Amino acid sequence: MAGLLASVSVTLHLRPRPEEKSSLIIKLPEKTFLIAAVFLAGLCSIVYELLISTTSSYFLGDSVKQFSLTIGIYMFAMGVGSFLTKYIEKGELEAFIRTEMLLGLLGGLSVPLLYFLFQHQNNTQYQFTMLGLVFAIGLLTGLEIPLLARVMKKYAPQNDALADVLGFDYIGALAATLLFPFLLLPFVGLYSSSLLFGAVNLLLGFGVCWFFRDQLERRQRRRIYAYTALGLMAFGLLLAWAKPFLAHWEASAYPHRVIYQERSPYQQITLTQNQDDLRLYLNRVIQFSSRDEYRYHEALALIPAASVPAVKRALILGGGEGLLARELLKLPELEQLTVVDLDERVFALASRHGGIRALNAGAMESSKVQALAVDAAVFLRNDTNQYDLIIADLPDPSSESVARLYSTWFFGMVKARLAVNGVFATQATSPFHTRNTFWCIRETLAATGFNHIRPYKVLVPSFGVWGFIMAGGTGHKPGLRTDVPRRFLEPEALPDMFYFPPDLRQPTDINLLPNRLDRPVLLDYFLDEWSDWQREKTS
Repeated sequence: MAGLLASVSVTLHLRPRPEEKSSLIIKLPEKTFLIAAVFLAGLCSIVYELLISTTSSYFLGDSVKQFSLTIGIYMFAMGVGSFLTKYIEKGELEAFIRTEMLLGLLGGLSVPLLYFLFQHQNNTQYQFTMLGLVFAIGLLTGLEIPLLARVMKKYAPQNDALADVLGFDYIGALAATLLFPFLLLPFVGLYSSSLLFGAVNLLLGFGVCWFFRDQLERRQRRRIYAYTALGLMAFGLLLAWAKPFLAHWEASAYPHRVIYQERSPYQQITLTQNQDDLRLYLNRVIQFSSRDEYRYHEALALIPAASVPAVKRALILGGGEGLLARELLKLPELEQLTVVDLDERVFALASRHGGIRALNAGAMESSKVQALAVDAAVFLRNDTNQYDLIIADLPDPSSESVARLYSTWFFGMVKARLAVNGVFATQATSPFHTRNTFWCIRETLAATGFNHIRPYKVLVPSFGVWGFIMAGGTGHKPGLRTDVPRRFLEPEALPDMFYFPPDLRQPTDINLLPNRLDRPVLLDYFLDEWSDWQREKTS
């Protein structure tokens, strides 16, 4: 009998009392709301990190460096923030709300601030400012998780609370990494995404304040509501002004009137016009001026073409605007010309824009031309054709994705596609302003196994002294064909084009390494020299 009573007693003790059951019902929605808050907090913080590092990659190049610095400083600042929470002994809920408000304001204004600062600071000043911004955001993010874990202890056991906070924070981070490349960057843009997620952070702080309003003083609630309203109004005004601000910001980067702009999946495409001077810019870097582009394109196309007995099949890597194609179509024996450019929108501009179509003489509509919108390296890996002439008119190596197109790996694939006695020529930046870069490309061609490597240069007024390198062929002295019309090139000018005075020759005080896929030294050379050149232009 005593055993039965003990059993009943234990059973009754284990059943929740009515008031305990009611308490659990009340706490369940609070826990659910906090879990949603954790998810949104993790989402916003990673979006800010991606926005800042991507913006800085666009401005300064070297995306590996920018992302590495951002991640490192961000994680370190998170650790500092987490450490500082031990000095918050009470008022965790209010501290979390204040953190979200500050994070929303700072994160939301981050990209507009970086756009503004880039116009008024040199690269070094901008880099330190950007890292300071990353540190501040990381510090606030580091405060979030410990504060939320301490708040959630009231609604779940400690182990469960910590597991929920960490788990849903990481899920939010995953959501951010999926949203950013597939939705935010292509359809919303960096500037507007920053403001939108800043608003989300502000509303998160507001939502937590409203949901737990009974735990906060009226004065605290009113202050938070006021800050939220002011912040949202500021973000709304900046969003409303986004289009004119960005248009003005873009226009300030160009010396002439902007007549066309579009953002393709790969780059910013801009056309400017000043009387008869039509210029194309990609990511704010000039590609040609209609007043002197023929100097550049004749030199890159017709000098190497004259070193091949007969150019029946040719390949252009880059050059989607059709100006190099125009020059090669002058060769009477040409049967097929393949133009490979990553951006389909550049091909469209070459065919549909009246000014560019007039410049390229309708080259992209020729029956001999095949235009392929594909990455040059991917094309070469899959192609099996042999070409008498291959010309690379690729962007300057300002990022890892482009620097690889000047590597021994890439040049090796080019070499494999050349016919016997075929010739390869590439633009190689300025031997004056980016001297180490120019000669590094020469060393890379030599390391790839090319023979008869011939650097040469030409004066293009809109660029300055510009360099090219041709390799392969028979090794005969370069010349020009008499059956090809030209506006600029003359046989008498060739010796000077292949002569490099002492200030343009390969430097002897530095051991230039070839550019390899796993060690892209060319990127370092170019960014160092480009930064010096930009400082000279603005001083």
